Amino acid sequence: MSRHTKIVATLGPASSSPEVLERMVAAGVNVVRMNFSHGTAEDHLARARTVREAAARQRQIVGLLADLQGPKIRIGKFAEGAVMLAEGASFILDAQCKEGSAERVGLDYKELTRDVRPGDTLLLDDGRLKVRVEAVRGSEIHTRVQVGGKLSNNKGINRQGGGLSAPALTAKDMEDIKTAAALGVDYVAVSFPKNAADMYMARQLLRAAGSKAALIAKIERVEAVDNLQEILEASDGIMVARGDLAVEVGDAAVPALQKKMIRLARDYNKLTITATQMMESMISSPVPTRAEVSDVANAVLDGTDAVMLSAETAAGSYPVETVESMARICVEAERSTDITLEREFLDRVFNRIDQSIAMAAIWTAHHLKVKAIAALTQSGSTALWMSRLNCGLPIYALTPDAEALSRMSLYREVRPLLMQQQHTEREQLLAEAETLLIERGIVERGDLIVLTIGEPIGSIGGTNTLKIVRVGEHC
Repeated sequence: MSRHTKIVATLGPASSSPEVLERMVAAGVNVVRMNFSHGTAEDHLARARTVREAAARQRQIVGLLADLQGPKIRIGKFAEGAVMLAEGASFILDAQCKEGSAERVGLDYKELTRDVRPGDTLLLDDGRLKVRVEAVRGSEIHTRVQVGGKLSNNKGINRQGGGLSAPALTAKDMEDIKTAAALGVDYVAVSFPKNAADMYMARQLLRAAGSKAALIAKIERVEAVDNLQEILEASDGIMVARGDLAVEVGDAAVPALQKKMIRLARDYNKLTITATQMMESMISSPVPTRAEVSDVANAVLDGTDAVMLSAETAAGSYPVETVESMARICVEAERSTDITLEREFLDRVFNRIDQSIAMAAIWTAHHLKVKAIAALTQSGSTALWMSRLNCGLPIYALTPDAEALSRMSLYREVRPLLMQQQHTEREQLLAEAETLLIERGIVERGDLIVLTIGEPIGSIGGTNTLKIVRVGEHC
């Protein structure tokens, strides 16, 4: 059984060599994430080149995702590198402090003093430590430690319940958008957006830099959860960024939110990436825990387009084995996925001809039990709409557009194929499509397939024809 759910893997020291990257692509990586929190523009350029070369050697389509750092809501550094905070001890967050101690530490996020009030709870190091604000005096935030432990340099700060005013796009992010455009990435992920305005600004900057990359909004703030619908409308997809999100909303709330976000994104015809700690034990272990297996499987059953690996492939000891394990889990979960087309279609109204054709293709393919669906597409929109419903059949997106080709690497159930489209007459073009599918071993002569195509040939958004084809009729 081929895999429908896509895998996003983060690049890092453990996965930067051509040999390891090639093995990861062979194991099933569909999209590579470049974390712009680390490295220079030159580093990212070199890694992007290495990824593309590895994908070419494996004859695979691998997309590139640039993940922006976002605002640095972090403490400063300690003189000794770390301190131990005891429960009940007083501790000061001081925007003017240059070198921290057991009594106080500096702030990279200087505006924190304006955002907090006495009684607020602050969470440090992804919620591992908890302090309660007692007073704010000038540049100092006086707190009482509620949950202690080791605190080291540059750890993150979250306010329980959200409400920090830091903008989603920093000056560094704006420069990084230019870098991402120069790299030719397929996706740009925006960290900590609060509303649609953050995404509109990112899109304007991206287009001004000359990029057509799609935008992914990372949902990791309380405000983003509250504004989820408007963020979806302004984005091409979302990332369920469960780390910072759990710190702000509480870990118990995350599973239900994950399901809600995936379901809503599919309703809006948007993409979803489920991320954070999916296979974290495999940073140091060659096998996942049973809880991690269940976590990945549940994300697949929820209908996510992709599952993402972070430190597991960036810094872990078993990057290739982690990808192999995740791919295996996805396939097994997909075996039990219910086909629910009847329920999905009952109340739907479509206002576009191309979307109606895409949905009709899915319906027909499911009930006629064809071998495959083939969408001849320019932009990939037809394939995206098809991928929003689980029909249990592979969707092959045939396009001459290189940008659309790699962008579709993230679409659930979609296998992008480069097709030259040497002809402008419909029957000749269909023959070209059939020949390509036969040559790739996807279908055989006599197989039944569903084809979608638009006329005039080559126009974006022009899909207006559905044809049921017996392979070999045109070639």
